[in-house]
Amino acid sequence: MKKHLLVLALGICSLSPAFAQSVKVKTKGPGPATPASVEAAVATAQNPVRGGKVIPVAEYYEGGQEAMYAFIEKEMKYPLMARRNRIQGTCIVSFTLNTDGTLSGVKLVKQIGGGCGEEALRLVHLLKFKKPDYAILTSLPISFKLPAPGQAAAE
Repeated sequence: MKKHLLVLALGICSLSPAFAQSVKVKTKGPGPATPASVEAAVATAQNPVRGGKVIPVAEYYEGGQEAMYAFIEKEMKYPLMARRNRIQGTCIVSFTLNTDGTLSGVKLVKQIGGGCGEEALRLVHLLKFKKPDYAILTSLPISFKLPAPGQAAAE
């Protein structure tokens, strides 16, 4: 009986490599460079954008998207309730940029609380855009991030 178990165990051990799955490992590396991928890389390097997303109405703001977000950061007054409760995140404001450069239909799409939504609405109303050729319905994300504990808080 012991011989049969030993033979059976040896037989199973010798067959196990035959049943093992072969695994092919693919390495991720840069594939062949296409003209489109090269153009996209150059455009990204020349025009850094906040979070990698282009806001459609930013081209109608004097100075572009970076200037628009610099203005928002300069004018932002972090709500006291949000500061006390350590509330951080992104509010999203939706609006229509009319052909005369005015805003209409301004509404809060995403609220994080603590007064941040009201501050985001106030900031959007302060923005001045150039006149587009057609009305544009868009949304604008506004990030609220508290400074690190060691940094001075901007009031």
